Amino acid sequence: MDREDDNTRVGRSHCTAMLVRWASASTLTLVLASCGLFGSVTREGPTVYAPDPVIQLDPTWPQVNWQLSISRPEAPRVIDSLRIAVRPSPEQLQVYSSANWAKMPGEQLESTVLRALEDSGKILGVGRQGTGIAANYKLMMDVRRYESDYAGNAIPTATIEVTAKLLHAPRNDVAAARTFLNKVPATSTDMPAVNQAFAQALGKISTDIAGWALTSGEAHERVDHR
Repeated sequence: MDREDDNTRVGRSHCTAMLVRWASASTLTLVLASCGLFGSVTREGPTVYAPDPVIQLDPTWPQVNWQLSISRPEAPRVIDSLRIAVRPSPEQLQVYSSANWAKMPGEQLESTVLRALEDSGKILGVGRQGTGIAANYKLMMDVRRYESDYAGNAIPTATIEVTAKLLHAPRNDVAAARTFLNKVPATSTDMPAVNQAFAQALGKISTDIAGWALTSGEAHERVDHR
């Protein structure tokens, strides 16, 4: 699927325009002029993409004897959507007309971070918040960016930015906080290539967050139990 086939003549083209307007507290209206990215969807509907991230575990992560719960990541409605966000220029945020996510970005991130922690074998117990785990720490994440960003280039870059906070559950205070940013250039403008770039970015940022949570929590434990 190239940019013309998907009505996505973005990047250096200036024939698209977007006005973002909140009609109410819960409704986001996107008004696109001219040849915007929404375009027409085929009778078969949009193609659904499900990034399959690879987790690169680090054997140097500490072995911990505490438990962690992961809260569902927060994100603006325009980001945490099944529509795949694309930024043709710094001032514009649009969506691909003929492509959807299988899962919302927040759910993708939560599942991948959880898998990284479970597969590491480095933690006593980890689970989603609300599953009944007696957590010593809580991992909270805010998704700032989850978009295909052209940034003035002919080929987009999968860009994911997440702010993470590790809360010490007994006192509910912040044990550590950090912002993570990962960018992976796609090999072409085709949606399969863009999806693959997202898979790599998601795997890397989720691995970074998992390792940081283990290391930061264990450092807090050593200080807290002195």
